[in-house]
Parts: sequence; C-alpha cells; structure tokens
Amino acid sequence: MATQKKSAQGGDKVTRNLVIGMVVLVVAVGAGISIAQNKSSSSAALPSSVSQENGYGVTFNGSLTNVPVIDIWEDFQCPICQRFESLNGKYIEKIITEKTAKVVFHPLSFIGAESVAAANAAACASDENKFLGFHQAVYANQPAENSGVMTNEFLIGLGAGVGITSEKFKTCVNTAAYSNWVTNVATDGGKNKINSTPTVFINGKEINRGDGKTDMGQYFDAAAFAAAVEQK
Repeated sequence: MATQKKSAQGGDKVTRNLVIGMVVLVVAVGAGISIAQNKSSSSAALPSSVSQENGYGVTFNGSLTNVPVIDIWEDFQCPICQRFESLNGKYIEKIITEKTAKVVFHPLSFIGAESVAAANAAACASDENKFLGFHQAVYANQPAENSGVMTNEFLIGLGAGVGITSEKFKTCVNTAAYSNWVTNVATDGGKNKINSTPTVFINGKEINRGDGKTDMGQYFDAAAFAAAVEQK
C-alpha cells in the first residue's frame, strides 16, 4: 500500500470523524468478537485476497503495475461511506473488472460491534469471490448505526442475496473467523492516521474533500472522482 499521510483538510461535513489508534475495546455480544484497536496480531487468519503488504486490505488487481492505486478506508455502518459507495461504487467495480487500477478496501470498525461483524462478514464473502457484491449489498441495505439490525443472521441473508449460500460462509460469519484481521485493519488505520471515513487515497495522496456545501470535492462528485483516478 502506498505511504499515506493525514489530510490537512477538515472533514465534519463530508466524512464521519473517528478516533483511532487509542485503546478501544469493541465487544459483540453473542458473536464472540473482542478487539483492541491498538494491537495487531501477526498470527491472525487472513482472507484469501488480503496481505500485510497492502495494509491488510482486501485487494483487487494486486499484481498490476503502472496503474493508479486506490486505497479506500470505510466503515460499513458509516452513512457517508454509503453515500460515497452509491456515487462511485459502479465506477470502482468497472475499473477493477477492466483491470485499469489496483483497489484496496480497508473495512474499519470504529462505530461499534456491528461494524466489526460486517467487516468480518465481508472478509468471509471475499473468500467466496463475492466481496464486491456483498460490499454493495451491505451499503444498499445499511440500517441505522448500532441499531441491532446488523446481526450475523442479517449479514448471512445479505450474502444469500448475492449468491453466497455455502455452509463455509455461514460458519465464517457465525464464528467471527476473521475478527483478528479486523483488529489488524483498525491498527493499520491508526498507524496511517486515518481519522475519518470514508478516506480515499490515490497513489498515496488523499483526494480533495471540498467544503461539503458548494464544492463536493472528489468524494461526492462522480465525474471528479473518475477524473482523479484517470489523470496522468
């Protein structure tokens, strides 16, 4: 993953602010998930599309060279992340499919236990080669933050909706198989000073946030985002 620097711009109006890197204990009752976000695990089980070299992110087109590298830091419970996905998700899927960019997704978990469960389930979907479909389904059906809706049963149902019906997937979700990986992503976010979601880097540089009023920057203007990716 390209070296990342903290943005000097504000983010209240166009991102969900967070504090990451301090000790934050997240417990998902009944799911067996407990993570401290300032401590990573070198022995964590990793999804098949993940490597430490890419900041533990779910990586597409990792072997490509001389293409834009896009790092997307997000939280599945974040409403502003849902907005970013609704505007740019299809374009991101297109450049992945056409192999014109390397894209790395970093699912964070600062909002609460349901973020942890969703990130774990996304990793399980990645093992089924269905990460993008699952990613889109979570945002399309995003409930209110910490509402208790995003249960394992709910996430398994979203998986079924995009064609993931294996017992392996269900077990992966129900046992929180990748909970330590979720911790590692959070820890890496802290090391990279990610303090709001979504945060998107192209070739190591954060895209323009704008002012959230008249200037929507490159986050929430689809044409501007595409231009940022494609600029030479």
